[in-house]
Amino acid sequence: MRMADAHTSRRARAAATRPTNVSLDAALVDEAKALGINISLAAGRGLEQAVKQARSERWLEENRAALDSSNSWVEANGLPLANHRLF
Repeated sequence: MRMADAHTSRRARAAATRPTNVSLDAALVDEAKALGINISLAAGRGLEQAVKQARSERWLEENRAALDSSNSWVEANGLPLANHRLF
């Protein structure tokens, strides 16, 4: 990736941000500020993790039947091509 592309990408991400009002524990905000923590960045990272976790849980829920079916087949029949394994 060229440096110009990296800079453009960073600028594009910054332009995609949205001001949002949130309510946070006042003591926690004060401590974060005293420690020099960028509250917007920390909140964004926390939200990103929460979204990732929710997506993962939703995917598992939506695909539970297929996963259970596959696991049942393997339990009944063993792993496909198991006789070709070298370990």
